[in-house]
Amino acid sequence: MKLTGSQIFVEVLLEQGVDTLFGYPGGAVLNLYDELYRNQDRINHYMTAHEQGACHAADGYARATGKTGVVLATSGPGATNLVTGIATAYMDSVPLVAFTGNVGTAGLGKDSFQEAYIEGITMPITKHNYTVRHVEDLADIMRDAFRIAQSGRKGPVLVDIPKDITAASCEFTPAEPVKPEVKKDFDEEALKEAAELLNNAKRPVIYFGGGIILSGAADEMRQVMAKADIPATWTLMAKGTLEDDDPLNLGMIGMHGCFASNKAVDNADVLLAVGTRFSDRVALNPSKFAKSAKIIQFDIDASEMDKNVQVSLSVIGDAAVLLDKLNDLLNENSHEAWREAIEEWKRADYRPTDSDTVLKPHRILQTVAKMAGDDSIYVTDVGQHQMWAAQYLTHVKPRHFLTSGGLGTMGYGYGAAIGAQIAKGREQRVVHLTGDGSFHMNLNEAVTAVSYNLPVITVIFNNAVLGMVRQWQTLLYGKRYSSTDPQRKTNYVKVAEGFGAKGWHCETPAEFEAAFAEALKNDGPSWIECVIEKDEKVLPMIPAGATIADIIMADGKEAE
Repeated sequence: MKLTGSQIFVEVLLEQGVDTLFGYPGGAVLNLYDELYRNQDRINHYMTAHEQGACHAADGYARATGKTGVVLATSGPGATNLVTGIATAYMDSVPLVAFTGNVGTAGLGKDSFQEAYIEGITMPITKHNYTVRHVEDLADIMRDAFRIAQSGRKGPVLVDIPKDITAASCEFTPAEPVKPEVKKDFDEEALKEAAELLNNAKRPVIYFGGGIILSGAADEMRQVMAKADIPATWTLMAKGTLEDDDPLNLGMIGMHGCFASNKAVDNADVLLAVGTRFSDRVALNPSKFAKSAKIIQFDIDASEMDKNVQVSLSVIGDAAVLLDKLNDLLNENSHEAWREAIEEWKRADYRPTDSDTVLKPHRILQTVAKMAGDDSIYVTDVGQHQMWAAQYLTHVKPRHFLTSGGLGTMGYGYGAAIGAQIAKGREQRVVHLTGDGSFHMNLNEAVTAVSYNLPVITVIFNNAVLGMVRQWQTLLYGKRYSSTDPQRKTNYVKVAEGFGAKGWHCETPAEFEAAFAEALKNDGPSWIECVIEKDEKVLPMIPAGATIADIIMADGKEAE
């Protein structure tokens, strides 16, 4: 059958199982939007306040579901407004397909109105990208984009579609949905060697990252830990994989990770790293990271092997496949002396100070976790509140903690929370955790939450400063607070009401608990401002380039 490019666009989306996309219209994509209008009974389009918010919403949708997120923007500024969202997805290996319009093919390269060379701009932050030059190629390019986004190490793909391509016609042949390529082959001898190292280890540790969640390998990970009695630590991107009360759960590793987890890795004799890239927020001093251990690395991406930390043994493959096969090769084991040493380190870990009169970050998060329920999804922005959330939220499951890890994107949270809420429906609670600095970057998306009457609860940790930067200035820059006290006078309750949301202002634990209870009853978006002290710190902290020997604890001194 003969279809226009715009009709092909919609038909291929439906063919690939897409029923939801996020975007913002403009001249170069009017043909596509006209076709979406004609098919609004088959595909849902959600318009955001800004293209960056749309991209973050597609990202949040993908992280919450495991499906490919889809975003659509017009040419020029519409396309360039996607860049931060695409880079965020790229750094965290999120499957996403971004479609952009462009000027007609005859106008490309001529500085036409609202023209941008988005293919070139996004080349370093996509797995692959395309400019469609012929309408006959559109369907297959779109299919390739969905296949690439979900295959191997997942990530974003961009497809740029000039306006004349959307109007041109050609023959269209329907096809089956593409199937992502799952890497099932691996080096069996290397895996046997890895099993032998773990079987003979006296002080083994597993260190895993977001690849565990992306591959759906949480069950396989827990089976390996239980069978071989191996404690495990995890990165920010892997929060929710282990139960908080699991005795083998060491907690988060890295700059703001637990003392026990960092100490265990420092003393391990064998370290199995799975689905993680030894980032500079974990291996703060790569030459001294796990200095006593033979390091084994499992990863889907060959380019990650030996990139940041030199390892003893590497196995390239899908985490779920590798862990399942590894489990067959491991012996039932016990490491009582090692576990006892770890328990001692756990007892030495940082404990925050409670208060019944002023709001403390950990108490806010404990209250949220208690009241929101076990199936809630938490979405954070970036900064101190993000680290507090990773440290103190409990009962989190895989795909229930969404955050910008690799790029550290302030402004990520509201869009991503909207995407997650749309993905999961009104029955599942989504809580957006943000700081006043991050929130000022994305509060425009309140109009989206209100327009679609989404019951996202936003908890604002308001210390009236850029908290994480101020913390560094306090500890490392002689308290020279350069540009971290913006002197803003925002009245969050009034701004929320102006947008059409509900707002609360809280200064005590009792006020916050009452406000959160009311927000849980609200059918639409809610904002809860929590006033916290400006010098609250995220602790423990290992400074950049340092090691566990330099850890800063509650009193500002190193741990024993």
